[in-house]
Amino acid sequence: MNDPVSPQVQGRLFKRLALAAANAADDKKGSDILLFHIRPVSELADYMIITSANSPPQMRAIEEEVKHVMKDAGVPPRRRDGKQSEHWRVMDFGGLIVHIMHPTAREFYALEKIFDGAKLISWEPKTPGKKKKAKKVVKKKTSRRKSG
Repeated sequence: MNDPVSPQVQGRLFKRLALAAANAADDKKGSDILLFHIRPVSELADYMIITSANSPPQMRAIEEEVKHVMKDAGVPPRRRDGKQSEHWRVMDFGGLIVHIMHPTAREFYALEKIFDGAKLISWEPKTPGKKKKAKKVVKKKTSRRKSG
């Protein structure tokens, strides 16, 4: 049985999910990633992410990574739009909307200006743990002395 969740709890949950989604976009080299708290200016969702992708393959990679992270958290997308678009894709997770846009589409539609009253959330990409470089195994040459 599902218990109703208070708007405050839902807002905190979606903030954590939004941060995870922003990191997922960053993992796939999304650029100019912005995270907004839009609830005060819109009934659409609590949070919105806008990220740029420079190519259709990168756009797909970001979309799939965000979808995977959200699905693992138990929040599959309610709706997706622009699946065939090379310029703009949108995923709606209820309390979070993710826009993946080619830089030219992003400049043209200027969502940042449309949601001008929304609060920009500061976030830092997770820095992956430094991987230790594998040591190269080099066989030492042994010199053989000639006796004699």
